[in-house]
Amino acid sequence: MDKKWTRNFCIGKNFSRGARIRTEDLSLPKRARYQAAPRPDKWILRIRALEGFGVPHSHPMMSKLDRAHQGYLLAVLAAILFCGNGAMSRLLLDDGMPAVRLSGLRVLITFVALLAWLAATDRHGLSARKKDLPRLVGFGIGGLALVNLGYFIAIERLGVGVGLTLEYMGPILLLVWLRVRYRRDVPPRVWAAAALALLGCFLVVEGWKLGSLDLFGLAGGLSAAVGFAVYAWGAERSGHSYRPGTTLLYFSGAATIFWLIATPPWTYSWTALSSPANIGAAAYVGLVGTLGGFACAFAAVQRIPAARASVVMTLEPALAALIAWPALGEVLSPTQIIGGAVVLTAVMWIQGQRQAGPEEQAPPFPASKKIVDEANDQQVG
Repeated sequence: MDKKWTRNFCIGKNFSRGARIRTEDLSLPKRARYQAAPRPDKWILRIRALEGFGVPHSHPMMSKLDRAHQGYLLAVLAAILFCGNGAMSRLLLDDGMPAVRLSGLRVLITFVALLAWLAATDRHGLSARKKDLPRLVGFGIGGLALVNLGYFIAIERLGVGVGLTLEYMGPILLLVWLRVRYRRDVPPRVWAAAALALLGCFLVVEGWKLGSLDLFGLAGGLSAAVGFAVYAWGAERSGHSYRPGTTLLYFSGAATIFWLIATPPWTYSWTALSSPANIGAAAYVGLVGTLGGFACAFAAVQRIPAARASVVMTLEPALAALIAWPALGEVLSPTQIIGGAVVLTAVMWIQGQRQAGPEEQAPPFPASKKIVDEANDQQVG
């Protein structure tokens, strides 16, 4: 153990009050003073461990800034960027582009644009540990690919409103997963906020207006909810080790490879992209609604638990309806206005709750033995 570092703690530097060794008038030998040195405060251990991984002391991870509020704002921004996806996607689907093709095109545009951006600005963001690759690929296929496909099938067969309502069962599924898989006692108020947000979303999109019960569309919507929960959970777990851009790159890359194998490019029909309006819609879906939206969502779950961020992102249908009011002349019914108020109440409630505890947080990826040994070395001096 570093004697100089230990002695600083013995004489009270950087140490919590009341933790010094009181010797009254007794004079202890120098060796005894070092041997009796108390362990440093747990927060100092954490800071020293972070510094050992190359994180500077001025990094936001160790600052006094409120990262929770940053996470809530990023989740709201993600909802704003997502809210135009439904209308743009429906335009392409109505012009003959199959939901499977649109799912593949969406993640392909995201992957290519993000790969070019990181290659030009941050080459370190292109790398990931080999041990984490199976998890990143699994979350990319089971999360990003599944949520896109399920959502497009749902809005094609059931409409945008019902599709969004089914997709935003994702926060409830996240809480169920925490309870069943990890035996977490998530506070009841978090469950209540998630249920309230789902109810408000249902009212906003008037989800009861089903022309006919399409089982395939219903299965697509439920698959979108599962994919929503998977990608949010995976993004929070990988966020302990990687930046949002790196996580989204590997998720979208895995989803792109999956769709290229499932639907080879030479089988594509490009007739749906023959007009400038449809090309612009595809660009919006890929760059704004997917790249921008998911980048903000992944950054949000690095700061707040995925379940809370998902509740905030239920603002998407309410914002879409609000934008359609002046832009498209779609007058909101009293029920939709009440639903928007319910969603807003749920978001404000979840944001105003106390700071999330460990029972709401996703565990990080298992660290390699080398990283664990380095962290232990930092803790013992």
